[in-house]
Amino acid sequence: MYNGVKVLDIHGHVSAPMHGTPALALMLASNTPISIDPRKAIDPRLSLTDEQWDESVKRHVHLLDDYNIDAQLIGPRPFLMLGWMNQHLLPNWTRYVNNAIAKQVSIAPTRFVGAAQLPQNADADDLSGCIPELERCVGELDFKAVYLSPDPTGDRRSPGMDKPYWFPVYSKCQELGIPIVVHGTNCMDPRLDIIPHNYQIGFVWEQYLATQLLSHGDVFERFPELKILICHCGGALDRFIKTDYHLSQRDISKNLFFDTNAPELNFLEAAIKQRTPKQLCFGTEAPGSGAFVRPETGRPGDDLVPIIGGFNFLSEDEKIDIFNRNPTKVCPGLGKLGC
Repeated sequence: MYNGVKVLDIHGHVSAPMHGTPALALMLASNTPISIDPRKAIDPRLSLTDEQWDESVKRHVHLLDDYNIDAQLIGPRPFLMLGWMNQHLLPNWTRYVNNAIAKQVSIAPTRFVGAAQLPQNADADDLSGCIPELERCVGELDFKAVYLSPDPTGDRRSPGMDKPYWFPVYSKCQELGIPIVVHGTNCMDPRLDIIPHNYQIGFVWEQYLATQLLSHGDVFERFPELKILICHCGGALDRFIKTDYHLSQRDISKNLFFDTNAPELNFLEAAIKQRTPKQLCFGTEAPGSGAFVRPETGRPGDDLVPIIGGFNFLSEDEKIDIFNRNPTKVCPGLGKLGC
């Protein structure tokens, strides 16, 4: 909590033990779809036992407690969404991941809310093929949000996020009243092979590009009730002043939001000031890539409640907006755990 108000984290990922990689390795190696449901106790050589699940979720919840986070929206691990895999495999992998998310939510339903992965096909005419899995995740698994990768294959061949290609999912999400979380995934740019975990560089570009395309395009005129959250403060920050025509002059503050997942404090402070507290939702990705220790505090970098709570440029009301009100506005399903 923060000063008696529940803290809602809008950016988290499923923490299944080993992320289901034995099952994934089997599927990729055999080039054959598999139908393993990680919600059930099955062969531990291929997936996860109930004991493994309980221990994994216990560690995740312990971390949230340590970070003063009351509830978290959890979706797929972006670098494991694997939108580049053969299309005859991707639907089964997507279903596996979504069932794993549902399993984690079922173990700690007062702490987690699910967000879906979709079997995005960059070569399809549009994303209408994703609708059955989206409807299953909302109707059967009770998920409250959905993840979209701007570039699922990592080679920049998907249409920009302002194009009709995306409209079937936009329309369905507006109909269902659930938000879209935009998060970069894989990056196959060969120039980046020297950089460890180079998909993180892809996140910066793809999330910033999504921000620009959605703000300059007419998506929110077509879908006025749609809410989209861009992760990692929008990927990058604007270098132009607000009145510059390079930036959209539309008011889309009721539709487009950003999270606070940026452990570097100068960047985070600038992002909050630039995006404005009204469009920022608390997000940490914990447990994730921000766990390196901050030298000045001796605490992990993604322990952000005391950091944001200590920003003296924010009023107390603005801090509560970021910690609770804005995540509730963007994802009402998460907000129900914050009452």
